[in-house]
Amino acid sequence: MEGVRWAFRCGSWVPTRSEWTLAARCVQQEEKERIAQFVFAKDAKSAMAGRLLIRKLVCEKMGLAWDGFRLERTARGKPFLPRTSSTPGVTHWNFNVSHQGDYAVLAGEPGRQVGVDVMKTSRPGSSSVQEFFRIMNRQFTDLEWRNIRKAGSDWDQLDMFYRHWALKESFIKAIGTGLGFDLQRVEFHISPNQMREGQVYRQTRMYLDSEAEDWTFEESLLDKDHHVAVALGKPDISTAGEDGGTVCEAPPLSFTLLSFSDLMSKATPLLEEDPAYWERFQSKKGKANIQQAISSVCLRGPAFNKSLLFRRSRDGGPAGAKMEFRLAVATDALQKHTNM
Repeated sequence: MEGVRWAFRCGSWVPTRSEWTLAARCVQQEEKERIAQFVFAKDAKSAMAGRLLIRKLVCEKMGLAWDGFRLERTARGKPFLPRTSSTPGVTHWNFNVSHQGDYAVLAGEPGRQVGVDVMKTSRPGSSSVQEFFRIMNRQFTDLEWRNIRKAGSDWDQLDMFYRHWALKESFIKAIGTGLGFDLQRVEFHISPNQMREGQVYRQTRMYLDSEAEDWTFEESLLDKDHHVAVALGKPDISTAGEDGGTVCEAPPLSFTLLSFSDLMSKATPLLEEDPAYWERFQSKKGKANIQQAISSVCLRGPAFNKSLLFRRSRDGGPAGAKMEFRLAVATDALQKHTNM
């Protein structure tokens, strides 16, 4: 059975009143309230899209009615569908979502561990690229840093940085490990060095504690600025070849870009209409980015509450070793070192 790769461009979605109120009616009450807590409209849109993507997957691939199941979260905050919600005889799907930059994405697989991460290449605010790298030094191995720094211009180095980051995040999200996971335990041997839009690559290999791991990583570009990585564990159910022993890996999957109509094609309202929810959305601030968040930490000093950044994390829950949180921690350490 073929997996799923979906993307929704949140950055260009300007919800109408009817779209936003309908979307809010089609998610669970606690998720609606959680989305309302985001300070920035951009983050609220991304989180909403993530929830709708998950429900669409469960409906279309597992055959459950939109109002016929309840999503839950692990202790680490990762969304999942309890197996008791599955229809007998229907394969249970694993799924993961990510939203950053202009996109929300979902990767789903039947009977296989899966993690996904999307990262937008962008300049580090008021800091230089090399200062940004210095702050993030502990997140990559020596080999990975060599690959990043030999990419070319500062922009090309940033692009390679975010490519490596998406790979690491996708693996951590697939295994459901929390923030304490040491990213230096995982090392990626990138291939090819250059990627093209419209293609999916599987050549990159991962080493865990210096040992090669039997994981597959699908890499692609949603556009010239957005890297997306999908981590795939070993299939639980293999398709054997004619000799009865060769495992046949399904071909790599490209991301399908969905419209809002596509996102809502199976949706059924779960909640009553809430006119005030639209007003709350309208009052939210404009977009913010990771680099602005770092600058905010620097300006506010070591006492700054990092939970404010943590609340802006992507919809994979804390299990995704969130970049915003790691950057806040790194910047906080820098403050202590320089007595800012």
